[in-house]
Amino acid sequence: MTQKQRWTAEHVPDQTGRLSVVTGANSGLGLATARALAAHGGQVILAVRDQDKGHRAVKDIAAAHPGAEARLDVRGLDLADLDSVRAFADRLHAERRSIDVLINNAGVMAPPRTLSPQGHELQFAGNHLGHFALTGLLLDLLSRGRDPRVVTVTSVNHRKASIHFDDLTGARRYSPMGFYDQSKLANAVFGRELHRRLTAAGSPVRSVLAHPGYTATNLQTNGPTKLVSLLFGRLLKPLAQSPADGALPQLYAATAPEADGGHLIGPDGRGELRGAPARVELGAPAKDPATARRLWEVSERATDVRFVIPASV
Repeated sequence: MTQKQRWTAEHVPDQTGRLSVVTGANSGLGLATARALAAHGGQVILAVRDQDKGHRAVKDIAAAHPGAEARLDVRGLDLADLDSVRAFADRLHAERRSIDVLINNAGVMAPPRTLSPQGHELQFAGNHLGHFALTGLLLDLLSRGRDPRVVTVTSVNHRKASIHFDDLTGARRYSPMGFYDQSKLANAVFGRELHRRLTAAGSPVRSVLAHPGYTATNLQTNGPTKLVSLLFGRLLKPLAQSPADGALPQLYAATAPEADGGHLIGPDGRGELRGAPARVELGAPAKDPATARRLWEVSERATDVRFVIPASV
């Protein structure tokens, strides 16, 4: 996709009859993604930790797109709590829903060291383990979807990160941004390894990665350290693109016919900080087979979720 052919939300194909699950859909990138999908006729489950904010997001979308409210469904999901993830997935199974798109978008950035209810470091738990478990638990429903896809949102920061397998909780040494970067590398490793496994099994599900570049959202100001909040939330905010523009890579990954499994979609501008969605390169750490195997095994043990990949339905 060249700059001359800039892909925008107007290029999202008709989503009538398609069901998408978007995590963290009450604000920022998730809200922009849900809005665009609903604007093109899609049904969207807004999977959110705060359901009151989710309902406000629905009213926001419906105000711009009358009639969309009937296609929007708010459901509680705390990705850092694996019990909440299982309850969310169990409800969808009870309803015998098929899912066309799962967008693993939600995230937390650079909080003080905190542990999840299951004892995992909060960013690794919410940004990676919750999405790993959710994807594994919903994979059978996705396999029944039409042109089904899993879109996992990472960050340009994944390229400079490493995974501290010997100290995943940060008990010995914790850096708020370092552990954020670790969780974003985990997202990238997971999305690529999922693609490899889906392809090997002959599954119809595509696993595509996306990153938003530098986007002005409340991720930088919703509970991080004061230094991170000052740097990203104030000083650098004028350089950031809007959530609507930042959501384009994940919308492209979720809907464009030419978005291939295993690829990373990000902005095509300088430093991949802003611009039109295009295929960009994964960092070397995300392509290391040994890291992929180890992370998958660690994630299975931590979540007690094993992926069963149907070849077709």
